[in-house]
Amino acid sequence: MPLTLSTELGQIFITEECIAIMAGSAAMDCYGLVGMASRKQLKDGIAELLGRENLARGVEIRREQDKLYIDLYIIVSYGTKISEVAHNIQTKVKYVMSDVIGLNVDQVHIFVQDVRVST
Repeated sequence: MPLTLSTELGQIFITEECIAIMAGSAAMDCYGLVGMASRKQLKDGIAELLGRENLARGVEIRREQDKLYIDLYIIVSYGTKISEVAHNIQTKVKYVMSDVIGLNVDQVHIFVQDVRVST
C-alpha cells in the first residue's frame, strides 16, 4: 500500500518499493559498505551480495500506526568500524528520505549480515 503525502496542490502516492530503492541507494553512498544483502537468504552461513539493480531486496519498509521504519540488511567492509558504518548509513538514509521525498522516518535499523574484504 503506497504512502500518501498531502500538499496544497493535491496528494502524492509513493510506493514502498520506491522508498526501498531510495534508501538502498542512499546507503550505497556510505563508506565501508560493500553492498546490500538479501533479507532472508543465507547460503552456508554466507549472505548473498546483491547488485545495484536489486537494492530494494535488501531493504524492508514497515509502517506501524503513523510511524515509518526502514530495515537495511547490509554487508560491511572488513577493517571498518561497524558501529560507525551503521551510524553513517542511518544518518544518510534519514537525511535523503527527508530531503528528497519529504518523508519523516522514525527509525532506521541496520542488520549486518556479513563482513567481506572489498576488492
